[in-house]
Amino acid sequence: MASVPTDEPQLRRGLTLTDALALTVGTIIGTGVFLKTAVMGQALGSPLAVLAAWVAAGLLSLAGALTYAELGAMLPRAGGEYVFLRAAYGDWLAFLYGWMRFAVAAAGSIAIYGVGLAIFLGGVVDYGRPWYAATFRLFGADIAWQFGPRQLIAIGAITLFSLLNSLGVVVGGRLQSVLTAVKVGAIVAIVGGILLGSPTGKWSNVWDSDVPATVNVTTFGAAMLAALWAFDGWNNLPMAAGEVQHPERNIPRALIFGMLIVLTVYGLANLAYCYALPMSAIATANSTAYPEAPPVATRAAQTFFGDGGARLVSVAFVLSSLGALNGSILTNARVPYAMARDGLFFARFGQLNRAAVPAWAMLAQGLWACVLAVSGTFDQLTDYVVFASWVFYGLATAGVFVLRRTQPQVVRPYRTLGYPVVPLVFLGVAGWLIVNTLVTNPVSSGIGLGIIALGLPLYGFNRRQTRQRTTEQHVNNAPVQ
Repeated sequence: MASVPTDEPQLRRGLTLTDALALTVGTIIGTGVFLKTAVMGQALGSPLAVLAAWVAAGLLSLAGALTYAELGAMLPRAGGEYVFLRAAYGDWLAFLYGWMRFAVAAAGSIAIYGVGLAIFLGGVVDYGRPWYAATFRLFGADIAWQFGPRQLIAIGAITLFSLLNSLGVVVGGRLQSVLTAVKVGAIVAIVGGILLGSPTGKWSNVWDSDVPATVNVTTFGAAMLAALWAFDGWNNLPMAAGEVQHPERNIPRALIFGMLIVLTVYGLANLAYCYALPMSAIATANSTAYPEAPPVATRAAQTFFGDGGARLVSVAFVLSSLGALNGSILTNARVPYAMARDGLFFARFGQLNRAAVPAWAMLAQGLWACVLAVSGTFDQLTDYVVFASWVFYGLATAGVFVLRRTQPQVVRPYRTLGYPVVPLVFLGVAGWLIVNTLVTNPVSSGIGLGIIALGLPLYGFNRRQTRQRTTEQHVNNAPVQ
């Protein structure tokens, strides 16, 4: 691991405000909004409680985006939270974040979008049974694993979009804008059809439940964790801040307006699910507990479009997954790139290709994502990603207070709306969510913490290597006596 010479090619600011807004919206809206309501229904058993969990998760993510808007405009460089954490706390914590991002959060998110794409494509193409399936016990929990056409499709999609994004940030940005426009239009059309024309829809489904409700602080926290996966991605745009035009203006605008668009779309989509389906149908939709069932969004759409229309809806879901996959690949590769440029990660990851893209970082990220895509189910992967990510989301948000105290002289083109209440609320809820996850899902959270901890010896090794190189350079440059 070594720092990269500063005379090498630099990132190009090729992302317009439209591209940045599309990255924000398109990276957030992916697979979760079509799937996670089933897991939330299993946890809560109440449609009103499920809707409340979606609203709470959305407002929490908005609070995070409002805070990140200040940090992103203040530090408009590639790397996102890595840059924020390094400025606030120093190298070691920034390294642990970057390691976690590369090892589980980035590749895990990409893998999840690939798996989600394969799930939705199953509504159009009959895969048949998986070629191999098994259940094994790990850390006291049953882990379901299978391999077949779904996994191959996920791997193919990850590979294709990694190659496309290697052609340049402008290519990736324009592709993101098109995919985002198509997906939002498709979701609005589907939701409108359900709310206005579903013959089985009734508002009593929203108020009443046909299964016992199990609402308490613990189950509500577990449901929020599931919803937060669907909102995950609000933090991605700052990772590509080094390629956004006029970042001091466009990053805050894209984050804030993008989150408001997502909140509106998610609220209407879940209202449509609860209107069209009883809670028993929602809770038994596609999830770890019901892996062969259709997604909750497909079940809701079938009440209006019928079986044939549901296939068309699945195509819209595939496009949505592709948009999230593309945005996640584009933004996440900038974190190991930024680390390498600072001498904290493998030097090759800091190299740009002829299109000014960190192709080596993107290749390694894609390969690891392909491995994760065949390693577990959708819900297992999201549990690992969300818990590990939120540990650092909280630390990065706290960095607003640290940097206002330690770097008051730095120009801040945007200041967090509602400061200090908004970031404090975010920190309080994030802390409660992390503790609740440790209690309710100790296996997934323990794995997340273990992956983070694995970065400590790697950081120590890196620092020793850096000191050794510095000593050797000092000896080689010393004047001859």
